[in-house]
Amino acid sequence: MVSLSAIQASNANIASALPAGLVAVFVGATSGIGETALKQFARHTRQPRIYFVGRSDEAGKRVADECRSLNKDGQYNFVRADVGLIRSVDDVCRDITAKETAINLLFLTPGTMVSHTETAEKLHLATALVYHSRTRFIVNLLPLLQRATSLRRVVTVFAGGKEGNVDTNDLQAWKVPMLSTRGHVSSMVTVSLETLAKQAPEVSFVHAFPGAVKTNLSRGAKSLSIVVLRAVFKVIGPLIYIPNEEVGERQLFLATSARYPPSAGGAEGVPLAGAVAVARGTDGKAGSGVYSVDQEGETSDAKVELLTKLRKEGVPEKVWNHTEEEFKRITGVEAV
Repeated sequence: MVSLSAIQASNANIASALPAGLVAVFVGATSGIGETALKQFARHTRQPRIYFVGRSDEAGKRVADECRSLNKDGQYNFVRADVGLIRSVDDVCRDITAKETAINLLFLTPGTMVSHTETAEKLHLATALVYHSRTRFIVNLLPLLQRATSLRRVVTVFAGGKEGNVDTNDLQAWKVPMLSTRGHVSSMVTVSLETLAKQAPEVSFVHAFPGAVKTNLSRGAKSLSIVVLRAVFKVIGPLIYIPNEEVGERQLFLATSARYPPSAGGAEGVPLAGAVAVARGTDGKAGSGVYSVDQEGETSDAKVELLTKLRKEGVPEKVWNHTEEEFKRITGVEAV
């Protein structure tokens, strides 16, 4: 466990440890975890150039204005898009790749608790946002991440450390029981990051679980279970929610600290200090490039064992074959 004080100390060193002009892409950053992480990145970096993606022009303007108040020397470019659609993801990525030659950070948070809704591209919306859309962003922008000369990192915030068994006959999770869905999709996210890390060992990948955080993921969900959960969290939420600013600080640490280096080394991030050590990856080895971490930034032995089992069963290959098939079906190409 890394203490909050150690996290704050690391973040305070970003401006001196990392170069000016870092380029970052935040997807799903006009509310919740994405917004608070974006603001912390803006606050602590020198002359950042940030692209942030959301659905509301009004929210985009508000966030950009607030970022400018935190750091007037940064550039804050809002991109409006419905990232539940893979074709929209491709449009965003084309726009960014036309303007940038390298990216230092890709930070992903889109999600919803609305289930059993099909997108226009015939994907399960809940799975599309957390898995297909995010993976498409990574695939499309990976060449730019590989070209960065300093920090090179992907952070996807969902349910790191909460992996479970995967139903390879229902990868979109249309019929997976609700209580098993998080583990199913979480494992898909983690094994896909492992696949991508083999293609880009100079980039580090973090799958994070943020803990109890107040978000608007249940917006639009009308199932009885979600209605009950809303009622429960209305009562207990204030007692267990992690403060918004602390959430942002913790996510910024995951995005910038040398605790989570790429397997190939180099571009590690803000140097470690004190008792903070390099984290164990999803294979159980320190510094192996892919990290699935709980709210305290740690990897559990139980999940390392589970992921080892999934690899032996060929789950990563089945997940990736499904991913490429869906991308080709929808867009005709593996990447833009």
